[in-house]
Parts: sequence; structure tokens; C-alpha cells
Amino acid sequence: MKKKIAIGILGATGVVGQNYLRLLADHPWFDIVDLAASSRSAGKTYEEAVGERWLMDSSMSDDYKNLVVRDVTDYAAIPADVKIFFSATELGDKQATRDFEFAYADQGYPIVSNSSANRWTPDVPMVIPEINGDHLEILHSQQRNRNFPDSGFVAVKPNCSVQSYLVAIHALNQAGYPVEEILVNTLQALSGAGYKGLTELERRTTVNPLIPGEEEKTENEPSKILGLLEDDKIIPDYSMDVSALCTRVPVIDGHTALVYLNFANEVPSLDEIVKIWSEFTALPQELKLPSAPQPPIEFKVDPDRPQVGLDVDNGKGMAVSIGRLAEDKFFDIRFVALSHNTVRGAAGGAILTAELLVEKGYIKG
Repeated sequence: MKKKIAIGILGATGVVGQNYLRLLADHPWFDIVDLAASSRSAGKTYEEAVGERWLMDSSMSDDYKNLVVRDVTDYAAIPADVKIFFSATELGDKQATRDFEFAYADQGYPIVSNSSANRWTPDVPMVIPEINGDHLEILHSQQRNRNFPDSGFVAVKPNCSVQSYLVAIHALNQAGYPVEEILVNTLQALSGAGYKGLTELERRTTVNPLIPGEEEKTENEPSKILGLLEDDKIIPDYSMDVSALCTRVPVIDGHTALVYLNFANEVPSLDEIVKIWSEFTALPQELKLPSAPQPPIEFKVDPDRPQVGLDVDNGKGMAVSIGRLAEDKFFDIRFVALSHNTVRGAAGGAILTAELLVEKGYIKG
């Protein structure tokens, strides 16, 4: 790419927004020129607005310290060269967030959002690029339905807990071994709870058995992601039942999933499953997108892997790591999977989606 694409971040001062800055610091395609947040931060430099709430392991880049934060509702102050926004903004309720994202699209801006507000909006694709990049085609319908300019639309990424296991399920489905039933228990990192999760010390000494709303997202979102695009609609696939139990554990980054599953028909051998996962590749890898992990699934043969401390950064935080594959007494198989919740499950996953949007011509440089 001869010239980088100018991008902006909405909700730039929060944990997900900070991750965007960290991951995009040296991105070969994208250049951050606009940082926006609530009116409390507007008018301050980014360094002043964040203050002591910078929670990344790396220091804040000098490139962004002195950028003046824009009020997210001030459209007139958007730099003229911005071509795409990443949104980490959550407003008071889901309808307000939906309206906010569509307001940007109506101004002609592509939005790739981390919010859950539009995940079930019928004409908004919820994308894991290795699984359902073809769902991006519905953006043309979204623009027609809502009278958006040719450049404006909203696309979203799924819940972070889904990322830890669904690519592995998709690989099995694609190989001719459709999965019928899944029982998944997730052990989710503190960073998934945002600023409070990382700063409230009592959270680091307990396992919280309840993450409100998380089990519903984990159980329901796969049906849309695995669905078919037909007649300008995404038809959810309800052939696979998912039962989830989601917990918060005292780990900084990395969602672990304990997965038990039954196949609909033939049960592949364990060796065949390992072969399927190890050889799996998809559109982001074929296109050699900058954030695409090579390979997308890493299988660990050691009996005590994957582990957060050893594997959460595999594929620069974008790969899914799997181990402990075995036959089970009550299910056909079981395994342990791990993904980086603030990279693959949040900012990194959205960046990969944006790269695919650029490659497919939905975003113009």
C-alpha cells in the first residue's frame, strides 16, 4: 500500500481503545489521525485524557500523546482524510449505541465496532474473518435499506468468548464433520471486564461464577456467524446447540474454553481432528492480511498446554491455541482452547475485519 489509510478510534481512552493504539502503532496499512471520546475527555491531549489509566504493558506512543481528543458527537471536527472508524464506544443503552454507530455510517464512514449493540441487527454482519467473510456482502443491502452513502456502513465483531473455540468448530464443519452439540465452560480473563477488572484488586483473588449476559452471547452468537447469506439476509444456522457456563478468573489476558462436543454423524479419529486443525487455513491467510495469524489454529501436543502464560500471544495474540484433545465419557471428544481476549477477541479481531474490508474494496484508500 503506497499511502496509509487514515483511521479514527471512537472510545479511544478505554481499555479496548488503548489496545487499538497499541496494535496499530506500526500497522502497514492504517494511520491513526483521530482519537475521540466522551465530552469529559474532549479538548484534552490524549495523554492528559488518559492520565494514570493507561493500562497497556508498553508505554504510550509519542505519536499519540499530543493528539487532541475529539468529542465523539462532534462530526464537524472529524479530520477530512479519515476513511474508517474503529468503535469501542458503549453508550447508556443498546439502542443509543445502535443509533450512534448508524449516525457515523450516515455521515459516510465505515464503522467496525466492538459493541454488542448491533450484533443481532439483521443487516449488520457479525464477522470472524476466517469463518464468514462472505457475510460482508450484506453491507450493500444495509446501505440501500438505510440510505447510507456508498462509503458508510456498520460491521461488528462477535463476543470475545466465542473467539476461543468457534474457529476450531468451523474447521471441523468444513472438513465434513458437522458438530451437533457443544458444552463449553469459559475461564475468562480480568481484562474482559475493562478498567474495573484490571484495577480492583479483590478480583485478583477470586473466581467469579457469573458474568452477566455472557452465557447468552456465547450460546447464541455462533448461529449467526455460521449462518448462510441468502437473498440479502443472514439466515442463522440453528443446527448446533451450545450450552455455556462462563466464569471470570484471576488472569490478566486470555480466555480459556473447556469444550465438549458431539458430532452430528461420523466421529473423526483424534489424529484426523489434529490434522484438520493443523492444516486449516482461510481467506485472511490466503490474502496474507497483515494481522492474519499463520497458522490460525495452533495445536499443542504437550499434556499441560495451552497455558495463558505460554500461549496467549501465539500468532501475535491472533491465533487460537488448542490442546488436551481426548475422547470423553459422555461426549464424542473434549479439548481445551485459548485465545487472547483483548487482541483476537477485541481490537485485533476488528483490525483483521477492517483489513478484509479494504482488500475486498469496501473501504477505499
